[in-house]
Amino acid sequence: MQLRIGNGYDIHRLVPGRPLILGGQRLEHPAGLGLDGHSDADVLVHAIMDALLGALSLGDIGRYFPPDDPQWRGADSLVLLEQVVALLQERGWSVGNVDAVVVAERPRLRPHIEAMGSAIADRMGLRADQVGIKATTNEQLGPVGREEGIACHAVALLLQP
Repeated sequence: MQLRIGNGYDIHRLVPGRPLILGGQRLEHPAGLGLDGHSDADVLVHAIMDALLGALSLGDIGRYFPPDDPQWRGADSLVLLEQVVALLQERGWSVGNVDAVVVAERPRLRPHIEAMGSAIADRMGLRADQVGIKATTNEQLGPVGREEGIACHAVALLLQP
């Protein structure tokens, strides 16, 4: 059996007038902010997609879903995730597990972690225990700490018999 590990990272600016989507879940930011981006700007799903693609040296999500392509404007990142998983499966790989940490000062993410993990696992064809999601703050340090944005780090393990 072959194993591959990939690492992903994403960050998006928090702005007024946009929805806050994380892990496919629409959340309410206490200041009414959402993530800015060409698609739905779901940093959690984007970091996972980059980890999956990186494990097979397939580039990043910008290669497959360029931000200057109008067809991806407002796209649901969970739909894009399904396409990335299909790409891996076409190459004979399956996902062993993914693990991610979302870095945000607000809103509190703990009440939403289970729903995020379930939505991601469902779209990837995985069991819930194959998708780990954690949340932390940046202790008010840097742009994430100043609530200028939300970031996410992710790793993925791919398997091939």
